[in-house]
Amino acid sequence: MRDRVGRWPLVGRGRELGDFADALADPGCRGFVVGGAAGVGKSRLAEECLERAAAAGLRVGRATASAAAGVVPLGAIAHLLPAGVDLSDPVAGFAAVARRLTAGPGRQWVLLVDDMHLLDSASAVLLRQLMDTGALLLIGTVRTGEPYGEAVAALRGGDAVHRVDLTVLSPAQIEALLQAALGGPVARRTLHELSAASGGNVLYLRELVLGSLTAGDLTEDGELWQLSEGRLPATVRLTEVIGARLATADQAGRPALELLALCEPLPLADAEALVPPRAMAVLEQAGLIRTTQDRRRTAVSLAHPLYGEVLRAGLPLLRRRTLLLDQAARVEARGARRRGDLLRIATWRLAATGTADPALLVQAAAVARHAHDYPRIVALLEALPDNHRTTATDLTLGNAFFEMGRWEAAETAFARADAFARGERDQLAVALVRTINLLWSNVPLAEALSVNAAALERIRGPAGRHVLTVNEGFLRIVGGLPTQGLALLEDLETEVGDALDVNAWLRGAWMKPVALALVGRTAEAVTWAERAHAGHRQVDEHALVSHPAIQRVPLVLALSEAARPTEARREGERAYAELVAADSVVRVWLAVFLGRAEWLAGLPVTARRWWAEAAALARTFHHVMALRPALGGLAACAAVLGDPDAAEASLAEHRALPPLAPGLLSAGEEHLGEAWLSATRGHLGRARSVLTAAAGVARSTGHLTGEALLLTDVARLGGASAVTDRLTAIARTCDGALAPARAGLASALAADDADQLLEAAGACQAIGAELLAAEAYAAAATAWRRAGRPRPAAAADHRAAAALAHCEGARTPLLATARAAVPLTARERETALLAAAGNTSMDIARALTLSVRTVDNHLHHAYTKLGVTTRRELARALGTPPSPGALPPPPVSADE
Repeated sequence: MRDRVGRWPLVGRGRELGDFADALADPGCRGFVVGGAAGVGKSRLAEECLERAAAAGLRVGRATASAAAGVVPLGAIAHLLPAGVDLSDPVAGFAAVARRLTAGPGRQWVLLVDDMHLLDSASAVLLRQLMDTGALLLIGTVRTGEPYGEAVAALRGGDAVHRVDLTVLSPAQIEALLQAALGGPVARRTLHELSAASGGNVLYLRELVLGSLTAGDLTEDGELWQLSEGRLPATVRLTEVIGARLATADQAGRPALELLALCEPLPLADAEALVPPRAMAVLEQAGLIRTTQDRRRTAVSLAHPLYGEVLRAGLPLLRRRTLLLDQAARVEARGARRRGDLLRIATWRLAATGTADPALLVQAAAVARHAHDYPRIVALLEALPDNHRTTATDLTLGNAFFEMGRWEAAETAFARADAFARGERDQLAVALVRTINLLWSNVPLAEALSVNAAALERIRGPAGRHVLTVNEGFLRIVGGLPTQGLALLEDLETEVGDALDVNAWLRGAWMKPVALALVGRTAEAVTWAERAHAGHRQVDEHALVSHPAIQRVPLVLALSEAARPTEARREGERAYAELVAADSVVRVWLAVFLGRAEWLAGLPVTARRWWAEAAALARTFHHVMALRPALGGLAACAAVLGDPDAAEASLAEHRALPPLAPGLLSAGEEHLGEAWLSATRGHLGRARSVLTAAAGVARSTGHLTGEALLLTDVARLGGASAVTDRLTAIARTCDGALAPARAGLASALAADDADQLLEAAGACQAIGAELLAAEAYAAAATAWRRAGRPRPAAAADHRAAAALAHCEGARTPLLATARAAVPLTARERETALLAAAGNTSMDIARALTLSVRTVDNHLHHAYTKLGVTTRRELARALGTPPSPGALPPPPVSADE
């Protein structure tokens, strides 16, 4: 905590620092002025500039202007003036100051004056004279919109003074700043909340972070920093800063500020019903409110989100009630004609009195549903009297709870909706939403299927039974049975306009492309995912199925399996931002698939970031189905990045989870972490066994592309001969370029043929699988060296290095052992990796079922080929963390 309270790093100001470097190098430059609103980081940038001037060998000083110092001539800079200078005669005194300063040791003097607009006239005149003589380079900060005199204006003017104006930070810059300040990445929802609350103002952002750290609401799980749900405490300092800012407002405009704090944004006419237009203009001039024009309508809001927080905290209860009810009455008097008026009226009346007209609450909830404002839906419908609840209202309420990850509350609402249900239409609607909630809340697939089957017992009409068949297909795919689910969705209508039930179609169209991608029909999967997204947007206003962006979840999976990683990344990032804004829990699976896509692309740092995001979200909502693959992926990334402790921590958490059906991805993929941790510790045989068994699980559930992923890793870890035939068969079944590239890599590794390996590397690189390409090039280099052809070997090494440069520091056994001047055999490679990981010869012998003598001989050969003499050197040669101590190479045995 202490390290984060001090000065934060400077982020997002590279262009401005470049401007200062230019100014410093310009012999004609006399000043560098940083302008901007309060809190945007003017002082921090100016301090960095001053430090760079000092590093360049210039003499530096600093002064801070203030209102108090401004009433005393030369008050702000008195401490910088040479002793003994008589300033009673300004002309002679100023000249004497200039002579003393230029006569001092070192080069030009650089002075930073913070809040330069508050300087007194005498200080400003003196500084300007010093600038004009070349004795001084001034760095100054000026707050936008503040008044200042002519003398201060002279400091800022002229061609010899460079000026930059800072704006608030963008979300991307905020993310970089938070990661630098906190020492690790930040969850996307946390970033969204901090960006929205701070408005990009660095001062406000810092105080929000410090407040959250102090309160224990911003914590790290080992991978990500994350805010507690619904918690964003500020500091006393932040409240005081904003309070002081608001206190500058003309009291005539205070009622408008209070109303905006409760009801923003508002039509300008509503604000002017409380205060005169002149007072509104003064508020705008002071930067406290913001106006926007949309055709003939002018809307007004507070200039910063935190202004509302501070204003609301100071409003007495009855004053708050009066403002809310009066504003509701104003909108009602106009006829409440605009789309969001009913929602606003209901919200205001509910906040003022704790109740509202039941019909208004229901209508407002429908508007909130269209906006995907799930907390607002809950607030409105929980206020509904019991005698006004219906199947429809409880379905809407339960669905909102589901989207917020509150499974038990959702089940309570759905059970109540089921009790209200009258007729097949209502029963169908309840079955659709209740089954998905059950499955996401960690119950076995069989339980969700039983609810669907029970509904099927009651439904006799063919249309209703078709809807439940679609729902069963959806459930089976979610539950990890893609082949069975696809069979049930075979007759799913092609377009949403032809669907018998919109909500059932949206669910079926959501999962059908997932299943198609998992069985290797990626072109169809992409087509269906695009169709589902377009259909969802078409009917979103009337649907009871999440946000249209959820249809991008299967698209990311389909594009990644279709060997289109760049598109998968672009679509996934865009959809994730939408789902974060909607705060939909469904985004957890998008994070899982984005992590998987980056793993396939050979980007373990990025994959780790996404799987950490998924794991943090899954823990928050206790969604074990997504947590299992996320933890497995996290462990795999940590292992190949040389972080075995983090990998082991993820696996320990994974082992403690309750056993469940596999979920969307094969249960086999969960074991990637276990396999890769074993591999990076040198236990290649154990890793291959784990992956082979996992691939068998994937095959048994119909996860064809998952099986191919796992078998490819078997090939990469020395088992290519055992898996080539199966990967070739899968390639004949799957479309796209990924499956053939995997099969080609395995075949080339099995043949150990340099030309085949180069061809396989090119195929992998063409589909964006850079790590696979690097391994294939490295293996080709090894084969060339074995054949005594150093030139093509060197060329292949160069290509391997170029591909590996894109792979974020990944380290794999195939890359490590390819560094040997004379290629290692498979057994020598495995033995060397185990030794480099710190295992004794006795441990290695037990692990590989060999004699100690045989192990020692393999190690001797490996030492000789690698040109090393100790195990520490062996670890360094293989690119693995060195084991404790540096043991001598074992002697060769005569009988080996």
